[in-house]
Amino acid sequence: MSANRWDPKAKKPPKGFNYLAPILSALENELRDKVRETNAGKRNTESMWPVHQINWQRSRYVYDMYYTHKKISKKVYDYCIKNKLIDAALIAKWKKTGYERLCSTYVINSNNYKFGTTSICRVPLKDRSPEQMAAQDPTTGCRGCASGVGQPRNIFGNKYGQNLAAVQVAREKRMEELEQKRLLEEQEEEARTNSAAGGGEGDSETDDDSDDDYGPTPAAGVWAGGSKLELESERLAGGDDADDAGEDIHEHQAKKLKSSA
Repeated sequence: MSANRWDPKAKKPPKGFNYLAPILSALENELRDKVRETNAGKRNTESMWPVHQINWQRSRYVYDMYYTHKKISKKVYDYCIKNKLIDAALIAKWKKTGYERLCSTYVINSNNYKFGTTSICRVPLKDRSPEQMAAQDPTTGCRGCASGVGQPRNIFGNKYGQNLAAVQVAREKRMEELEQKRLLEEQEEEARTNSAAGGGEGDSETDDDSDDDYGPTPAAGVWAGGSKLELESERLAGGDDADDAGEDIHEHQAKKLKSSA
């Protein structure tokens, strides 16, 4: 399948775009499936959550691959911007202080909310009342995208809030480690065979941990299939501050309710 299938009239993508193409293709297919789903049992605005969330995840993926992980060239990044594969307006906001985790430009447009305000998801958890702690933006489903310590790691609380660039990098790192381990075991086995020719077979020291500790790989190969991989991707995405900045929203809610009692 062509990596340039989003726009047949667009110029041929630059070298290195194929690195992003599988994930972008999977997200496009996911969005198409979500749009086709029935809205039965959902609020009118809730049916739009996947649109905003996948748009965020797709844009964040390319943004982090360029700025954070340095996995793609500027030509590839600019190609994605020019061909509207990602949300340029949203990315522009991420570069400004206080908007680094913004879920959508919709939530900061005061025309979209009563009294000329912005969305509840822009209010830091520490500034919310106990009743607002678990509130989500009705249009995007965001739990909290304000900057600072104490905000939820996953702004949507689902797979669309995962940092896919970090997930992919963590998987690649894990595969490299497994390959190195396999080569080392082959060398050790060959050494044992040579030194004990004609003797009995030695005990294998192979650990049975392969990919299981990172959970099953999803069919699309996109989202983290286990908690360990998701935690590792959060560490890669957030650095040393990931643990501090990722206090769970329910834990924060419990603390605030207790203090107000």
